[in-house]
Amino acid sequence: MLSTEEILEAMSEQGLRITDQRKTLAKLFGESTGYLSAKDVYKHMERKYSGLSFDTVYRNLRVMEEMGVLEQIVFEDGIKFKANCSQDHHHHHMICLQCQKTYPISFCPMNMTDTPDQFRVVKHKFEVFGYCRECEEAGLEDKAARGEEGK
Repeated sequence: MLSTEEILEAMSEQGLRITDQRKTLAKLFGESTGYLSAKDVYKHMERKYSGLSFDTVYRNLRVMEEMGVLEQIVFEDGIKFKANCSQDHHHHHMICLQCQKTYPISFCPMNMTDTPDQFRVVKHKFEVFGYCRECEEAGLEDKAARGEEGK
């Protein structure tokens, strides 16, 4: 996963001005091990920056995702972000629906996709969702599937 310093360096190299708020965002994602929703990030940021709008936070998350420093994943409960694993190599993930732990997939399925001549791929995503062994053994996957987590 990218560190705070790597996130800031990538942002700077791509011409993004490094403000105090962006430093805080980089630190939050550089130190976080899980996925965060825009609402989670906003709650964290508003403690330090009164008057900060949700739109500003979301706009920064989108810019950071477009730059490749954040990954965006669509979960059943909404879009979440996490620091990218690496900017050096392309890979995909298996993601636990309960604890959101990720496991890298060592191959890219695009190589096996028959792309029509009239279509040009510019980017793609491939995620596999399921349950890790720990959550499965704890019986948490059944609760998550029925919407009973935390009950």
